[in-house]
Amino acid sequence: MLSANFHNLFEIHINKAEHGLSEEEFTSFNSQFEHYKQLILSRNQGFLDLGEQPENIQKINDYSKTVEGKFSDIVILGIGGSMLGPITILDALVRNQKLPKVHCLDNIDPVLIAEIAHKIDLKKTLFLVQTKSGETPETLAQYLYFRDLLQKADLDVKNHFVFITDPHKGYLRKVATAENIPTFDIPENVGGRFSVLTPVGLLIAALVGLDISQLLEGARDAKIKYFDKNDFCAYKLAVSQFILNLKGKNITVLMPYSSQLKTMATWYTQLLSESTGKKFNLDKQEVYTGLTPLPALGVTDQHSQLQLFQEGPNNKFIVFLEVENFDTTIQIPTENDSLNTNQTMGQDSNSDSLAIFNSKSFNQLLKAELEGTKASLTESLRPNISLRINKINEYNLGEIFMFLQISVAFLGELLQIDTYNQPGVERSKILAKQNLLAANN
Repeated sequence: MLSANFHNLFEIHINKAEHGLSEEEFTSFNSQFEHYKQLILSRNQGFLDLGEQPENIQKINDYSKTVEGKFSDIVILGIGGSMLGPITILDALVRNQKLPKVHCLDNIDPVLIAEIAHKIDLKKTLFLVQTKSGETPETLAQYLYFRDLLQKADLDVKNHFVFITDPHKGYLRKVATAENIPTFDIPENVGGRFSVLTPVGLLIAALVGLDISQLLEGARDAKIKYFDKNDFCAYKLAVSQFILNLKGKNITVLMPYSSQLKTMATWYTQLLSESTGKKFNLDKQEVYTGLTPLPALGVTDQHSQLQLFQEGPNNKFIVFLEVENFDTTIQIPTENDSLNTNQTMGQDSNSDSLAIFNSKSFNQLLKAELEGTKASLTESLRPNISLRINKINEYNLGEIFMFLQISVAFLGELLQIDTYNQPGVERSKILAKQNLLAANN
């Protein structure tokens, strides 16, 4: 279960209004919730409906059973939204992974490709080729390389490939139809950066034994709570970003205090970047708007980026992501548990630097570091809020995904931009293709 705490924004506002938000500023936007909600619905974006997929759940689970035990390795071929979602799910939920071992080929670096090709046994490897358009150059190049390896090894490609792509069009769809390659659909009205809860993320989750029905139940409940039933938390995050952007805080830091959720901040980086970074608004006026995401990890980045957050330009909004209960509790040994320090280092060795650990766990240390960071940033008038889940599991991960997607959808409407296009990305693809064709001449 996810909860949000905006109190520090109010406290900062009391001390210096230009760096925080007042409760009145929030309230003034509440009456516009329904208006922005209807605008989102008018965009006909399918991500809101992904919590309800009984047919996909059945198809994915059935396929997973047919290949269970057949493969020692799974290689995901993809980039951007077709890869960041799966990696986030795997990093968050797969611990001490047994077979099959998953390799995420998220780049076209030839050294990385060669390393993965060297690690796997082609006879025992399944390749998931993931691209919404079915035309992504990087992913098609990866596919052609491994297809060639399979054919040279005299292996039937349809037994080693699965395509996750558009239901009707694109190169991969044509190949799948012609060669009877298993295929799962990405809905036409779900963009790549919103696709984590389609087969893009669900198939690999099922193949490694995760409960995809719980992922979707968390997303479904989040949609009901934060969109249908007018719980304003996701909307308030968008309002916070919108107002703080007007106050010069155009950088959003997502800082999970869990190594398992580190990639969540990277996934959110794409979601926020591609959704808000736009040259034109909906009236075709040049606005060059957008919020810059900055991923961070607690407590690691307390010893790198925090100095900048604390004393650098006051242009950042820090969103902490907390985990209340970890699956493991580890006690920090006391001085006498680890060695007889009083004998080896003298009687004064029990200094404050070690006394703080008495009867404490790493869990308590992590919590103390988090609370200290929040307090220090608030003292320095650096706007921050906290999102909290009780534990990391499939249900809560699905809820976080949907919560953040809904908040970005609201933010796009507040900014009056097309949240779902990405002309800047498409332009670079066009020029890359032109460069390749020119090289042939």
